[in-house]
Amino acid sequence: MELTGNTIFITGGGSGIGRALAEALHQRGNKVIISGRRKANLAATIEANPGMDSIELDIADPASIRRVSAELISRYPKLNVLINNAGIMQVDDVAGYVDDELISSTITTNLIGPIRLTGSLIEHLKKQESAAVLNVSSVLGFVPMAIAAVYSSTKAALHSYSQSLRFKLRKTRVRVLELIPPWVRTELLNSSEESRAMPLDEFLQETMEALATDADEIMVARAKFLRDQAGPNESAFVNTFNERFELQPPEAEPVQETVSRS
Repeated sequence: MELTGNTIFITGGGSGIGRALAEALHQRGNKVIISGRRKANLAATIEANPGMDSIELDIADPASIRRVSAELISRYPKLNVLINNAGIMQVDDVAGYVDDELISSTITTNLIGPIRLTGSLIEHLKKQESAAVLNVSSVLGFVPMAIAAVYSSTKAALHSYSQSLRFKLRKTRVRVLELIPPWVRTELLNSSEESRAMPLDEFLQETMEALATDADEIMVARAKFLRDQAGPNESAFVNTFNERFELQPPEAEPVQETVSRS
């Protein structure tokens, strides 16, 4: 992916991985527009990065997606990169009853929203000289974390969607990329101080290096092992992986991060 001269819309750009990507791309001379749920975070990000813009989007609302898509195309006719980063992660227990709101909000935000938003912008992106859709999934889409089963399922589905989208757009000028983060020190699952998680600055440096290549799947080194576990022996690995978290679980408090809602 070309890392300069783009006009980029990033959902969930007010904190965590989204803000880190937004700032790194902004510093490389791209026009960056962010959206996010928490207005204070958006304002702080914009203030810290003169020239960056923000727009209000409710990723769960089809009407909001249509309105914002039309506004983006009108205000930023050179828009050529969409980064579907907004997401929520909440602890659940699929061995019992799972709250309907948790199920609905997670699937809508992490999967349905990106599909709707991409669909609303894709014809515009096709008209650009060079364009890209970058979907942010997770290693948990390949090795699910059982205490966040719904979240892990949405990331697996987003990976599948990305593969289909890449195939369907293969004869256009739109590249489809998938960023597959490992556990990173962000607010997600209260992991800002988690020693087992990858420091955000290290993750960003490796990610930007990978983005500059021709790879379709963007991964830091420590993500590749989990990405490669899919296959006939994956069930045994998933069991071992989750047994480790039973011994030392992350903070179990439900956490929302970078949801593009007002």
